[in-house]
Amino acid sequence: MQIKDLIPWGHEKQETPHKDDDSVNPVSVLQRDMNRVFDDFWSRFGQSPGRSNGSVGALGPSTDISETDTQIEVSVELPGVDEKDVDIALAGDMLTIRGEKKAEKEDKKEGYYFAERSYGSFSRAVPLPPGVDIDKASAVFKKGVLTVTVPKTPEAQAKVKKIEVKAG
Repeated sequence: MQIKDLIPWGHEKQETPHKDDDSVNPVSVLQRDMNRVFDDFWSRFGQSPGRSNGSVGALGPSTDISETDTQIEVSVELPGVDEKDVDIALAGDMLTIRGEKKAEKEDKKEGYYFAERSYGSFSRAVPLPPGVDIDKASAVFKKGVLTVTVPKTPEAQAKVKKIEVKAG
């Protein structure tokens, strides 16, 4: 095979490959192999490209941030993580959530032994708007979801102005 056989343009006579011929088409073989390489890479982190399965992987835990007139609420999905393995810090205008997930599985039956361990750390930094009261912040860890609530100061709440929407 020559390099010109891999280039899909520039041939005088070009045949359209049949779907059954994908195993012999070098471009299809190359694409399939590259897809497998990327799938193998992302599977190491418990993630697939473009999809999140809710695990705590290298891309970090799923995070939802909401703001009301009175508070900022940050919810982080941490399945399989114990609350003692989570560290929350508020410094200035930055909320930082760090932690580590440790999982061990062991199975002993007659004729075989299976042991699997996985470890991973995560960190998520969330910038907070001015006017939050970090002294009154609170956190709750329930059913694998960490919810951090940071109330706004009375001054910041007073600056909120509602604007009425009128039909034109």
